[in-house]
Amino acid sequence: MNSSVIPTPTTMQQSVSPTPPEFGDELGPTVLSVDTGEVSRPRVRFDSQSAFFVTLWGRFASVWSKKFTLGLLGGQLVSLCVTCTDVTTTELFNRGWRLPTTQTLFLYFSLFIVYTPYTIYKYFILAACDVEGNFLVVKAYQYTDLLSCMLLNSWAIPTCLFFSWLFMRVRYAWTQLAGVLICVGGLGMLVASDQLTDKDWRASNKVKGDLFMLAGATLYGFTNAAEEFLVRQSPLYEVVGQLGMWGTLISGVQAASLEHKGMRDATWNGQIAGFLLAYTTAMFGFYTAAPMIYRLTSSVFYNLNLLSANFFGLLFEGYRPFWLYFVAFPVIVVGLICYFWSATPESQGTVDPRLPSYIHPRNDKQASRGDQA
Repeated sequence: MNSSVIPTPTTMQQSVSPTPPEFGDELGPTVLSVDTGEVSRPRVRFDSQSAFFVTLWGRFASVWSKKFTLGLLGGQLVSLCVTCTDVTTTELFNRGWRLPTTQTLFLYFSLFIVYTPYTIYKYFILAACDVEGNFLVVKAYQYTDLLSCMLLNSWAIPTCLFFSWLFMRVRYAWTQLAGVLICVGGLGMLVASDQLTDKDWRASNKVKGDLFMLAGATLYGFTNAAEEFLVRQSPLYEVVGQLGMWGTLISGVQAASLEHKGMRDATWNGQIAGFLLAYTTAMFGFYTAAPMIYRLTSSVFYNLNLLSANFFGLLFEGYRPFWLYFVAFPVIVVGLICYFWSATPESQGTVDPRLPSYIHPRNDKQASRGDQA
């Protein structure tokens, strides 16, 4: 009688080898779990000094997947766009332009014109929260000081964490929470630098401005998580196009209601038009790249990237940089790496966009034409 064991489905499943290593066996490959289908990080070994450094490098290398790298570069791109919008908003404010809803109206109209021809569904709530979030944050800068604006704006991060868990049931690893704390620590260094170099301004109504900023940051966190949830299930052009369409309508009505007098009194010249064009272009790139980053990584990772916007402000504002600036930026990058040190971008949610019913693949069109012929 043959003593070999007949393989059962269970033993066959256990014997399936993991997917080919992404960074080489000697560095500790990224392994695909057969049971869950999730990608896990290679373990760091502590049995010897050489094994520790080799496996530590393997863990570090496994973090730099294609999605993480593109998400990191894209995140820094939108951070640069945010810096551009901050600079243009300041320049508009200094030149007597104080129409926050009218300012963002150009953004939503450009999104509407480019993306809406491909869309049919309504995103009224998403657009309304986004419009009012932008309105409240811009208004907050007129009442409170820079320190409050920077600190309270970071409230969008825990808000986004909560709504991401609520909408997509994301399970956060402890390294992700540690990454958030490290990034916020980098923000603290930027805030300290601004305080030490006297970049702040006097608050005209601190309580009112702080409440505006807190409400705006809450709406930001909600819209980021909600948009991630939508773009993981729908085409990008549909989500962004509908956001632009409804944002245009809501901004237009609000601007006509609240800022019609300011429109008549505001300065209108070629310089203002140039700053508005720069602002709209930067925000258009920002709103186009953001949903791609949501798919590649997550909306929380996207928010953490935005903490580096103050560092990029040095390129535009002409301030003499304080030494803490050059420490804060690497700290934020370390926090971003730590965020995906154990968890992976793939574990943050499933990307399964469904084509609308009015979109027909090319092969289906050719087949239907053949049937008609």
